[in-house]
Amino acid sequence: MNFRWPATLIASIFAASPLFAQTPPKADPSKAKDIVTKVCAACHGSDGNSPQPANPTLAGQHAEYTLKQLTNFKPQEPKPAERDNPVMAGMVATLSADDMRNLAAYFEMQKRKPRAAHDPQLVKLGQSIYRGGIVARGVAACTGCHGPTGAGMPAQYPRLAGQYPEYTAVQLNAFRSGARSNDPNGMMRALAARLSDREIAALAEYIAGLR
Repeated sequence: MNFRWPATLIASIFAASPLFAQTPPKADPSKAKDIVTKVCAACHGSDGNSPQPANPTLAGQHAEYTLKQLTNFKPQEPKPAERDNPVMAGMVATLSADDMRNLAAYFEMQKRKPRAAHDPQLVKLGQSIYRGGIVARGVAACTGCHGPTGAGMPAQYPRLAGQYPEYTAVQLNAFRSGARSNDPNGMMRALAARLSDREIAALAEYIAGLR
C-alpha cells in the first residue's frame, strides 16, 4: 500500500516554512542608482561598463546571476563567503538583500558596450573550443550552457559576450586552481582543469568578440 501525505497537510507545511512563507519583493532598479554612484561606479562604471580590464563588465548581465555573485561574496553565518574576494566582501558588507536585488536589476537593464578580439590565432583556437569543445579530453563545448553568441541563460548561466579577456582568463584560472568554487556542481572547475594556459587565453579572446 502506497502512503500519500494529505494535500492539505503538505500545503500547511509549505506555508509555515520560512523558505516559502513569502515571495521576495520585486526589484526596483531606481533604488540602486545611489548605491551605484557611491559604491560600484569606480570599478564597474555607472552604467556597468567597467573602465578597467581587471573588473568585470556588469552591463546586460542576467540579474539572477549578478544577485548570486553578490550574495556569494557575503558570509552567511556561520559559513564563510562562498566566493573569497576581500574587496567585494567590503563592498557588499552593508548591502541588504533588497539592495543586492535592486543592483542586479539595474545592471541587467544597462547596455553592454561591444568589445573586439585582437589576436586571430587565439580567436581561431578559442572558437574551436567554444563551439566544439575538446572531445579527447572531455571538455564540453561552451555553447551548451552559454549559447552560440555568449548570451547565456537567465537564472542558470552568465552572459559572457563582450567581457574583458583579461577578466575571463583570470576567472577560468581561478576555477582551474579551485580558488573560485561557487560554480554549481563544480561544472566550471571540472572543465577548466582540462584546459592549458593557451586554451584559456584563446577562449577569453574569442569570448571578448562575441556579440
